[in-house]
Amino acid sequence: MTGGALLLAALAAPLAAQQPVPRVPRASQHGTVSQVVGGTTVSISYNRPVARGRTLFGGIVKWGKEWCPGADSATVITFTTDVTLNGKAVAAGEYSVWAIPDSTSWTMILSRAVHVFHLPYPEGQDVLRFSVAPIAGPHMETLAFYFPAVDVRQAKLYLHWGTTIVPMVIDGK
Repeated sequence: MTGGALLLAALAAPLAAQQPVPRVPRASQHGTVSQVVGGTTVSISYNRPVARGRTLFGGIVKWGKEWCPGADSATVITFTTDVTLNGKAVAAGEYSVWAIPDSTSWTMILSRAVHVFHLPYPEGQDVLRFSVAPIAGPHMETLAFYFPAVDVRQAKLYLHWGTTIVPMVIDGK
């Protein structure tokens, strides 16, 4: 190899190493949502499964069984200060979110087990459980967490997939 060819090869090698590796898109895209409530920042990080014509609750999500509302990794909620969630005290920190769906009442669960896979449910790690009556809403093709109403000290947090909305209330500090 000549000196010029060797120099060209040496310069081209780092460029070839920098080429992006093609990635296969995930079926459940990652999503995040954050909201300031009073002096508290509430952040949710989750993967968003898509309905794709499937029967959701009572179908792919079994009634009466623990379920992580999301896909792949467990959904994580973070509070920067102490809050109340549906009237129950929650210390500042990071928690995974779980649910036990039923046609008339859901049990929502916060767990100390964070950064875990969405299956199996992490027994013995519960921080909080509370009941919520689901409400019907317009069809939401991709699972979503969002804040439809926020004021100075309180916010509504919705978990919404298909035509099911699970409303929760966060009181910040």
